[in-house]
This record gives sequence, C-alpha cells and structure tokens, in this order.
Amino acid sequence: MSLWDIEKELAAQGYQAVCGADEAGAGPLAGAVYAAAVILPLGLEIEGLNDSKQLTEKKREQLFPLIQEKAVAWAVRRVEAQEIDETNILLARLKAMELSIRALDPPADFALIDGNRDRGISDPHMAVVKGDCKSANIAAASILAKVSRDRYMLEMDRLYPQYGFARHKGYPTKAHYQALEQYGPCPIHRRSFLKKLHTQP
Repeated sequence: MSLWDIEKELAAQGYQAVCGADEAGAGPLAGAVYAAAVILPLGLEIEGLNDSKQLTEKKREQLFPLIQEKAVAWAVRRVEAQEIDETNILLARLKAMELSIRALDPPADFALIDGNRDRGISDPHMAVVKGDCKSANIAAASILAKVSRDRYMLEMDRLYPQYGFARHKGYPTKAHYQALEQYGPCPIHRRSFLKKLHTQP
C-alpha cells in the first residue's frame, strides 16, 4: 500500500483538496496538545515521509520546513492544559484537529483524521486507524504537530527548568514523577492527569 492510495481514491470521487490531520501530545502529564492539518499536492514524494513516531528527532526537524514549503496549505493549532482538564484529552485532541483543519487556506474539501474517533469534526471526513502509516497527508501532519509540540516544550523547559521538559517533553517518566514529588505541579501541568499523585503518601 502506498501513502497515496486513500487520497487517490478520494480524488477519483471528485475531492480536489484532501487534508490529513493528526495530533501530538495526548499522553504527557504537562503542556498543550498540538494538532496539524496538511494538504500536499497529490502524489508528491517526500523522501523519508512517515509516521513521526517512526522517525528520529533529527529527521523530523529536516522534514518540517520541507513539508511547509511543499504543502498547498498547512496549519498547526493547540489546546491548552487548562482546557484539557476542563473537558478531557479526547475532546481536546479532536478540537485541536478541527481548529487546524479550519485554519487551512485554501481550505480542504475532505479531511483524513488519524485514529478511530472523529466527534466534532464538521467537514466531510474519514477516520483512518494508524493513518500516519497509510496517508501521506496524515504522516506530514503528524510531523508538523510533533515538531511544533517538542519546540513548545523546549520553551516551557526554559520557564520551568526544574521538571526536565527538554528531555521528556512532559511524558510520564520516572524523572518527571520525581520532579513532581519534589516541586509539585506547575501552571502547565494537566491536573486531571495527576490524580494518582495526590493519593501517594
């Protein structure tokens, strides 16, 4: 299966501007969840394009400006930790993807959404399980979302250096839990993700 099979099927149905949307940062204990939407020219080959999780940080950083340069349209949006706590991570992920799709200029006429949930996505769309391995546009979106979020966490590391965000990007590592026990949460921690900590002696 090529990364363009789904888009080519949709093009045959008359869709001219298919975007892929993906998010990064659903699992961390801290920070915003990021999403990106990308429309690449149909059939464009970008060497090394793949699910962001399959790529090294160096390779993602190399592909980031290339995707932006080659894309017909791209957008990155985020939903903050406070809103994740007020709703939940699933709704926040989907909202971030919806915001990124809505920000595309020119707009998409069909959206491919990574995963199996699509609540709140208003445009014509299809959820694609493991879409970042099946769709060039979703793979590109996964890279833009991941790199954008990692850069944001480096900024947060400068604001809150005691937590080690530059190393673990807010994910639940042993070092992160130790920092939380020592310093308590900071303003960008997701309180709803820390309930287990509150029960510890």
